[in-house]
Amino acid sequence: MAKEFTYRGKTIDELKKLDTREFAKLTKSRQRRAILRQTQSIENFIKKCVEFQSRKKQIKTHLRDIIIVPKMVDYTILIHSGKQFVPIQITPEMLGHRLGEFVPTRSKVKHGAAGIGATKSSLAKATKK
Repeated sequence: MAKEFTYRGKTIDELKKLDTREFAKLTKSRQRRAILRQTQSIENFIKKCVEFQSRKKQIKTHLRDIIIVPKMVDYTILIHSGKQFVPIQITPEMLGHRLGEFVPTRSKVKHGAAGIGATKSSLAKATKK
């Protein structure tokens, strides 16, 4: 049997019933201050999520600094990475984190082989022909 998720001693169902400001009291100080500052934008984002979910549309956002609250759990949100939108499934373990933490803005560098003229030897080979 899987262990039931709890956040500060409360189950996910209890957390979903809480207001955003009440949830803020359960978070650490940095997240709490951010939630209290962003309460209006978080509430607007949740309304947008509910509206888009009812219309079966994808939720796209550039708001990488929004703190994840319990009402967002189980939504799939497309978060902008600076180049493209990356789909992220919100899980209970993400509570208190920012949306941008789960979508990297920089990709890993993939180096290929050196091109013609990139080194002295390849330049010499190209001019001998």
